[in-house]
Amino acid sequence: MAKTYSLKFWIIFWSIAVIFLAGFYFFLEIRKQPGKIISQAIDFLPLELSQKAEYQSIAYFAEYLLKKDNQEKTFLLLFQNNMELRPGGGYIGSFGILKTKNGKVMEIGIHDLSNFDARIKEIIAPPYPMRETLRIDSWKLRDSNWSPDFLENAKKAEYFYHLGEGQENFDGIVAINTAVLNSFLKITGPVTLPDYSGIFTSENAFLSLEYQVEKGYAQQGIDKGERKTIMNELAEAIMEKVLALNNSQRFDLAKIILEDLNKKNIQLYFKDSALEAQAQKSGWAGEVKSSWKGDYLMLVDANLGAYKSDYYILRSFDYVVDLSSEIPKANLKITYIHNGKVKDWMTNNYQTYLRVYAPENTWLTNSADFGNVKFGTEFGKKYFGTLFTVPLNSTKTVEFIYTLKDLDLANYDLLIQKQSGISELLGKITVISKSGEKKSYDIRLENEWKLSEEK
Repeated sequence: MAKTYSLKFWIIFWSIAVIFLAGFYFFLEIRKQPGKIISQAIDFLPLELSQKAEYQSIAYFAEYLLKKDNQEKTFLLLFQNNMELRPGGGYIGSFGILKTKNGKVMEIGIHDLSNFDARIKEIIAPPYPMRETLRIDSWKLRDSNWSPDFLENAKKAEYFYHLGEGQENFDGIVAINTAVLNSFLKITGPVTLPDYSGIFTSENAFLSLEYQVEKGYAQQGIDKGERKTIMNELAEAIMEKVLALNNSQRFDLAKIILEDLNKKNIQLYFKDSALEAQAQKSGWAGEVKSSWKGDYLMLVDANLGAYKSDYYILRSFDYVVDLSSEIPKANLKITYIHNGKVKDWMTNNYQTYLRVYAPENTWLTNSADFGNVKFGTEFGKKYFGTLFTVPLNSTKTVEFIYTLKDLDLANYDLLIQKQSGISELLGKITVISKSGEKKSYDIRLENEWKLSEEK
């Protein structure tokens, strides 16, 4: 009997295929050429300057991965389900170990974290408020991405991997959100299977598969042990479409993966300092900009309700900064819309732990409706966090008022960074200058936004 794999296995499999087939496909034919020549060739492509920089970054990584140096390279792959959002992207349900050599995939192994985490000794207390909400006594790999900074998460994941007696030493770590599967299907197009009703598309594939392996199989009279055979059939159907893609479609696949990198649906960490510097330069390293000294804002949610409710959550924010007073003041309102209607196997009331990151010398003066606010400092920033619930089919707005000290008011600038796992974040920025002049900006945040680039 053919070996069957879980839904998580195939999502990671498809994600890896995207990275290797799409991201680097147009370099394969010229892989014997030095990376410098590839990079120079990109200069002549009819692309915008920013696009050229992105493709040159891909060329840089492609040269590393495709180099025929007889050196085995090993990567830890973290699958993050951003329908259950965590600070680093999403709940980690499984991980993969990928080995390459001379530009070829030599080996891949996929591991379910419910089994692997059982090997990790319960010696590390979880950060607040995991214990209080998830009722867990120890911190393990599945919850390791508690930071909004991927470098921190990558190191923590490797640390827990070795605590679980993992034997590999990694050259790099890659986090992949579920949105990458949807990107894959946008290019291959809809998929139908002979033994299953309906069409699998980029809009419904993950939900359809989740439902099939959780509920649908029983209604169809399929034995529980066979409920995941649909994954094999769907994988074969999609790979057939991949092999049939023409060059134009493959280029489209490369472009959509660039979008996932730019939206932080894929985050990269390399042990090699030059590669890591390139990832940071490209904005693909999931980095919290610790060197930024101006005004700063990052909103970081952690879904601690153990449901996939983020599928139904819409977020937006309104940030007003007043530089006309003696001490600059900021008013931040964040609105959550829960579009889930009733409790079911997938959703419930949305319970989140929100952390707001602001400049280090920020002082919170008021937080509407919150009595228990936690404070901390990291990455040269101050954060204040609070735990709250957004009921089903409701809207909730949380508000924070704080002062901003030690800012260069003559050269005021603002940087806003988006959390991985949120596809986009709508916001309105209003800046009241020292003279009282007011300017507003409506933004659609996909990675980061800088005020000085709008002037």
